[in-house]
Amino acid sequence: LQFARHIKKSEGQKTPKVELQISIYGVKILDPKTKEVQHNCQLHRISFCADDKTDKRIFTFICKDSESNKHLCYVFDSEKCAEEITLTIGQAFDLAYRKFLESGGKDVETRKQIAGLQKRIQELETENTELKNKVQDLENQLRITQVHASPAGSVTPKSPSTDIFDMVPFSPISPQSSTPTRNGTQPPPVPSRSTEIKRDLFGAEPFDPFSCGAGDFPPDIQSKLDEMQEGFKMGLTLEGTVFCLDPLDSRC
Repeated sequence: LQFARHIKKSEGQKTPKVELQISIYGVKILDPKTKEVQHNCQLHRISFCADDKTDKRIFTFICKDSESNKHLCYVFDSEKCAEEITLTIGQAFDLAYRKFLESGGKDVETRKQIAGLQKRIQELETENTELKNKVQDLENQLRITQVHASPAGSVTPKSPSTDIFDMVPFSPISPQSSTPTRNGTQPPPVPSRSTEIKRDLFGAEPFDPFSCGAGDFPPDIQSKLDEMQEGFKMGLTLEGTVFCLDPLDSRC
């Protein structure tokens, strides 16, 4: 550590700082800014702790890892308080031992359960973060798929609505479809209407005083029709009501 410190100092680098929390349950190594726990060394797993007598800045302790069952050595470079930190860890051992005697050994099992729960919480938090990332990726993929499947300006055709008798409502302007009805039978063909001659409901041609010719009716009837035609052009008056061909106001 001393050699690495000199190398980093010559290169202009600094050793990353950490924060220690010492209690009767163990030593926690935290990030000083985010307070995130980097290592949680339980006190009953620490087997050795000492400071360097030649350098007041360096102290160390050995802890058995709970997952790999390997002994790991943690070495720290403090601000010339290595001896005080070592004594603090020793006092934590004394207090833990007194509490162990007072509780009859039950406290050790409690600490183990708490440590197991803390480890499980960390695992669940990691799993929760991974699941959130997967859900976000799936949402992004679904959003991209919807954009490719529904181009801008496309309109989805809607099926015609039906009435209470499950019948499609009649529309005189809708084209006739060759699709069979819901009961499986083909609807009867609708007679085509002539675009040249329009007829009324009874098959008769509608009367148009402006288009009837002179040879279509007898002379006496034709004269009456001519008078009516002139009257329509000039505007007929019947009991104070004027009939004319001026265009109607669309707002009425």
